[in-house]
Amino acid sequence: MKDFQKDLLIGLMLVVGIIGFISGEFILSTVLFATAAIFSNIFLKRRLSG
Repeated sequence: MKDFQKDLLIGLMLVVGIIGFISGEFILSTVLFATAAIFSNIFLKRRLSG
């Protein structure tokens, strides 16, 4: 997957998490925020390492 696709995926997870939080689905939004944070940290470490 290219960097743009990874960034787009992380951004979409973040936006969906915000929408879920606003609509009251706190468990779903928490999972999406955590997933976006984990993936962005993994991809950032790979970019800095290689």
